[in-house]
Parts: sequence; structure tokens; C-alpha cells
Amino acid sequence: MGNPSEILDLLADLRKRMTQKEIANLLQVDSKTVSRWVTGKVQPPAIVGLALAEILRRPELSSHQPHGDGADFTFIDLFAGIGGIRLGFQRQGGRCVFTSEWNAWSQKTYAANFGDDHPINGDITQIDAKDVPDHDILLAGFPCQPFSIAGVSKKNSLGRAHGFACETQGTLFFDVARIISEKNPKAFLLENVKNLVSHDKGRTFDVIMRTLRDELGYKVEARVIDARRFVPQHRERIVIVGFREDTGFSFDDLNLPDEGPKLSSILHPEDGSEAPEEPFTTGQKAKVSEKYILTDNLWAYLKGYAAKHKAAGNGFGFGLVTPDMVSRTLSARYYKDGSEILVSRGKNRNPRRLTPRECARLMGFPADWKIPVSDMQAYKQFGNAVAVPVFQAVAAMMKPHVLALAEQEAGTPRLFAA
Repeated sequence: MGNPSEILDLLADLRKRMTQKEIANLLQVDSKTVSRWVTGKVQPPAIVGLALAEILRRPELSSHQPHGDGADFTFIDLFAGIGGIRLGFQRQGGRCVFTSEWNAWSQKTYAANFGDDHPINGDITQIDAKDVPDHDILLAGFPCQPFSIAGVSKKNSLGRAHGFACETQGTLFFDVARIISEKNPKAFLLENVKNLVSHDKGRTFDVIMRTLRDELGYKVEARVIDARRFVPQHRERIVIVGFREDTGFSFDDLNLPDEGPKLSSILHPEDGSEAPEEPFTTGQKAKVSEKYILTDNLWAYLKGYAAKHKAAGNGFGFGLVTPDMVSRTLSARYYKDGSEILVSRGKNRNPRRLTPRECARLMGFPADWKIPVSDMQAYKQFGNAVAVPVFQAVAAMMKPHVLALAEQEAGTPRLFAA
């Protein structure tokens, strides 16, 4: 067990079952030391091989269960935001082993709700794919950017081959692709706005799908899903799912509720049945704080703005809602004036914005979700987040296919889930 290549093989086997930090704790070394072994910067001493072999002989690691902590599968969370996609997959028995999110305020909310079981990495463009731990599923809600065709056209004219590294270089999707290429996970899930399909006249989506299917070799399905079947909000997002092998996965199997909830399910009741939560609600009846009610000037401006565009034949204007309705899409700009979702307070009374707590509920986050940032940052975060129940449902669809692949690799194959 003293040969460096044998030790690295043992380490690679163990990293399929444990995080780098957990391995470091067992070996009583710093996690950076393990990272240096994995990347080949430092050769592990011979005694490490003996220790790894002993760890791998433990009963909880020698079974067909790939994860010794009871998790059904592992995943990484890229462009994580505040962790909405993670929450959906965690609820289906997954364990997150790596997180990347560059925004400091989002990192604060993420850490407050998920703890410090592993560090939150920053800029994904600065992360070496070799330093990302092995995982079953890659999750990424990446921003959408146009791809330059100059390099591709030049190589075509010279008769040279090109791949995703050329065609997607300089975009954030490139970083997703390079990690998939390096780590070869069993599956991935990518999320983006509905307009990704038509972005840059369809070229962006075409490059993404060709990269995933032709360059990386995954079986890929995509579907636009409206969250209104799960939460009281019209929110369409494209979900792209890929598997390393054809497992028979189909979005046709997505279990959608017959009818979604109404806004009454997420609004503060303001009747004392809910405990007050400063600064969102106050007093014995937990009334919504006055600061969320529109001022006379702002309300007059929004009405005038809407009237002007209506007269011009445009559909622009505020979105006034009542408890029996479903809202428009919550956006990251909600903090500016709240115009897309204004809650009616009755005749001759100015409407109000949703509170950050109501925004959390609107996105399907749990009741105990911590909001450790200012209202402005909270509105941005929830406006950029995903509707958690949607991704919990997709995770439930993906899970049996991922487990089937895991069992096949472990030498005990079963039929792929239909």
C-alpha cells in the first residue's frame, strides 16, 4: 500500500463515499493536505495507504451503500445563490459535498441556513476542476451569456477541430462544462430562465445542448416548468437534466399537482394567529410593518406610469394581487418599488409590498428559513432564487435513475427506473 499510485486509487475510492474534509479528519491532517495529494502536488507518505485501506474495510463503507453517512447520493452546488436547488435535492436524501457562490451576501444567507459542513467556494472561474470532490450529481443555476462565434469560424476555415473549450470559453457555462468533463458525474441538473431557449437567436441554447450531448456524451432532456403548480407564483424556468447513460429518464414522469396554491397560503394573516416577527410584522396581531406600505407619492407614480403605458397600448404596469390570486414572477428588482407584486389592502388604501418572509414562502423555502441580510439583499436573493418544491420534485424523478447507475457501477446492476 506504499506505492503512490495505489494510495491515490484508495483515496479516489474513498472520495466517492466521503468528503475531503471527512477524510482529512479521519487521517488527522489538514484538508488542504488531502487536496495536495489528490492534485499530485505532494506525494502521500506510505503510512497513508495503510490508513486508507483500514478505513475502507469499515462495515459502513464496504456495503453497496456508496455514502457512509446514510445519504443516498452526493451532489455539488454551483452558482448556488442561497441554496434553493440544494434544498430540493437534500430533501430527497442527497448530501452536498461542494458549494460555489461568488456573492458575499448570498454566501451569508447560505451559511446561516446550511452551516459550515464544508466551505463555500467563491469565483468558480478560479477553481481547478481537479479540486472539486467526486459526486453523483452536478447542480448549477448558471447565468446565461452569449457565445462568441469568431474562434469557431476561424478554426472551421482552417479545417481544425474545435470543442466546448473553444466554443464556450469566456462564458460561465464553460466552467460547468469543464467540471462535468473532469469529474464525469452520473447526472447533472442545470437551471436557467425560460428565455435561455431564445437567447442570442437560439444560438446560446444550441451551443449548450450540443456541448452536453455531443462533446460530453450525456443523454439530455430539457423542459420549461412553471412553478405555479407548486407555489402561488407564475414562474417559468428551463430545467436541463443529463445522465451519463441512457436510463430512460423523461420529464413526462414529472408529478405535477392538479392545482397550485393561492397567495393566501403565503401572506401574513395579520389576525394574531401568527407570532410577530420583527421587522416584518409587529404587535399582538402580527400586522405587517408600515414600512412595506407604499407611500402616497410612489403609489401615485405607479398608477400614472401604468395609465400612460395603457394609453399607448402597452401592457406595462403594476401587478395588484389579492389573496385568491397567483402572482407574477418575483424578480431581483423587487426591492426598487415592488410593482410586479403589490398586495391589495382594500379600497382607498395604498397597497403594500410582500415582506421578505412572504417572499421566502412564495419561493417555497421552509418556515424556519433564516434571513440574515437587509430587506434589499433579501429581495434580490429571493428574486434570483428557484422555487424549491419544483426542484424537490425533479430530484425525486432523478434519484432512482442515479441509484440505478450507482448499483450498476458497484457490480449489482438493476433495471433502470422507468
